Amino acid sequence: TLDESMKLLESIEDTKTKERDYAIMTLFLNCGMRLSELVGINISDIQDNTLRLIGKGNKERIIYINQACLDAIQNYLNVRNQQPGIKDKNALFLTRNGTRIGARRVEKIVEEVLRKAGMANQGFSVHKLRHTAATLMYQHGNVDIRILKDVLGHANLGTTEIYTHISNQQMESAMN
Repeated sequence: TLDESMKLLESIEDTKTKERDYAIMTLFLNCGMRLSELVGINISDIQDNTLRLIGKGNKERIIYINQACLDAIQNYLNVRNQQPGIKDKNALFLTRNGTRIGARRVEKIVEEVLRKAGMANQGFSVHKLRHTAATLMYQHGNVDIRILKDVLGHANLGTTEIYTHISNQQMESAMN
């Protein structure tokens, strides 16, 4: 839910990696990107309010990012650029060693944030964050399912429909 998503962001502790972890969670919850897309982001992929992602099958897509994402990325970059010993200068997300962050490390970050938010062992995962973003866009953003298909990088509409749950309130509203 939207409230649970906010709770996740609020549970990120004040550590040396707070800005990075907050940016990661913000991108997952707002953009619905895949784990592989997130770890593959380069600084050069960010242009104004757009982000270039490389998805399944090496397919490139451009998504628009909202102000929450832009702010989270900028706050992280302010800290990241002060980090000594950066080895992968173009990678957006880095480990403490200055190398590109890996998928397993991101999964661990998400698991830790879920635990701190009191949401561990409920079946949540990185992929569920993608599902959450899609559902929230659909339910609260009044996003057309065809646009959602493009945002998520799906090849066909049937795949996107799996991510959308029409609430009783939406059905009642449509009938009215």
